[in-house]
Amino acid sequence: MSIRRRIFAGQRLRALRMIRALRQSEMAQRLGISVSYLSQLENDDRPLSDALLDRLAREFPLDWQDLGADSTEKRLIALREASADPLFAEALAPEQLARIAEQQPAFAERFIALHEAYRRTGQRLEMVDEALAADNAGGARLPWEEVRDWFHFANNYVDPIDRAAERLANRLRRGPPSPSAEAMEQQLAAGFSVSVLYHTEGALREFDAQMGHLLIDAAQPPETRRFQLAHQLAALALKAEILSVVSEAALRSAAARQLLFVGLCNYAAGAILMPYRLFRDEARRMRHDIDRLALIFGTSFEQTCQRLSTLQRADARGVPFFFCRVDMAGNITKRHSATRLQFARFGGACPLWIVHEAVAIPDRILVQLAETPDGVRYVSMAKGLVKPSGSFDRAPRRYAVALGCEVSHADEFVYAAGLDPDTPHRVDRIGISCRLCPRTDCDQRAFPPNDRAILVDPDKREVVPYKIA
Repeated sequence: MSIRRRIFAGQRLRALRMIRALRQSEMAQRLGISVSYLSQLENDDRPLSDALLDRLAREFPLDWQDLGADSTEKRLIALREASADPLFAEALAPEQLARIAEQQPAFAERFIALHEAYRRTGQRLEMVDEALAADNAGGARLPWEEVRDWFHFANNYVDPIDRAAERLANRLRRGPPSPSAEAMEQQLAAGFSVSVLYHTEGALREFDAQMGHLLIDAAQPPETRRFQLAHQLAALALKAEILSVVSEAALRSAAARQLLFVGLCNYAAGAILMPYRLFRDEARRMRHDIDRLALIFGTSFEQTCQRLSTLQRADARGVPFFFCRVDMAGNITKRHSATRLQFARFGGACPLWIVHEAVAIPDRILVQLAETPDGVRYVSMAKGLVKPSGSFDRAPRRYAVALGCEVSHADEFVYAAGLDPDTPHRVDRIGISCRLCPRTDCDQRAFPPNDRAILVDPDKREVVPYKIA
């Protein structure tokens, strides 16, 4: 018979309270225990119960992980998240999950892996929506679609490139948390004999390897010019790491491999400008206030949002965010989700999603509390952006970006302030796309779901001219 392990973690519990700047009374309230019980726990007079371990993992998932949870506790956290999927009628009790995690580790890990495989399979099935919307002959994917899906299934985090970019950034930094444009220009000159020239006509960025000239459009905003410098520095300084990843990617065409190289250079550029550990720690300190982070790291609003969606390093995870960019026509031109929320793959995103309203209202942040058909609730922020062209003859680019997380992380997300995630009202019931959404009572539906028949009554007209069987 297995003997239940007693877990004493007073030092970690006290450190967690200090990180969150909580008084003992506030911490006790968060955990649903008395102040005297908390004091006993912090002094290692009593061990943590299974229910308290579960509560700590739910209330402080990132902090508790950072404070060195052992393999059993990490397994328990992953098992709790998998068993909480709306697929199951109800989650197992904390005591049951703790026993499984400790006494049946092989079974627990297989269950976690099976749930992840189920989730990934569901995402692949959603690609049916892509084939239907794109109407490609034989369902063949274009090179850019292959690359987009490669990043998706890499969870938008590429460890060897991210770590190499972080090391490079730390060598170049002189005071501020992010390398300056001057430091990158000096590195390009000293390390690769590349001179940087700024112009007002031509491409946004053009590199002449033979002449050793990098041309950058001076009409771009400072944050964009700096990103172009970081891109070229990554392409030269991290070429070996990037080519290694490209060579291992199962892509079918040369064009797809070239696009992946460019995409990984962009990924590395973001990691150079926003080094992982520094950026993650600052993001958490600022509760992911994008404007403040952009000011500190000298990056654009969009660059900052996208970097937040990549913080999935195994030993230092950030808040799981979804991120996307939507153009004026409603097409999703960038997408990634580390949450259970998945996006429509070819336009057709749910019209109830606030990002569509944000496109029409630039420079204003909109916040939404939404619920998907599986019952999961999300807090999302959306902002309309205008990227200047530098010329009256060229129209500026207009689009919106959205960033969001599940409500379980709402206290880490400054934009959730003032929202009540548990309210039954003021929650927008969104879906992925009309072709995949099972809701039968949505007035905004543009198409019936793929797998349901419709009923038409010629003598009765409602907002939607059919009912879903």
